[in-house]
Amino acid sequence: MRTKPLILIPFAIAALALLPAASPQSQVGANLFKQRCQACHSVVPGAASPLAPNLRGIVGRKAAAATFNYSPALKASKITWTKQNLDKFLAAPGKMVPGTRMVIAVTDAKQRTELINYLAGMK
Repeated sequence: MRTKPLILIPFAIAALALLPAASPQSQVGANLFKQRCQACHSVVPGAASPLAPNLRGIVGRKAAAATFNYSPALKASKITWTKQNLDKFLAAPGKMVPGTRMVIAVTDAKQRTELINYLAGMK
């Protein structure tokens, strides 16, 4: 009989209504992160990678403060990752911090904004 699954449908719909809806902006940033950053970086709490630092909580954090083997250049940079500093760094990492191992730039300003807003939400 198919009555049992049909009885659960209203409960499933009610449970979905309780989930926070992703804003279009955060979804764009999440998609960009998956496409452009996730191969090296993570935002999963406590996840480590030998390729790049975890970016969860990056906004407001000092450069080279997470558990990772950072370049000497980034360790010496004394940067705090504000949205403005992240924007400048992502536009041209080697220009902002000569000697950084980060070589991938995000040249599109709108994409940088979307990525930074997404990362700002990862606390």
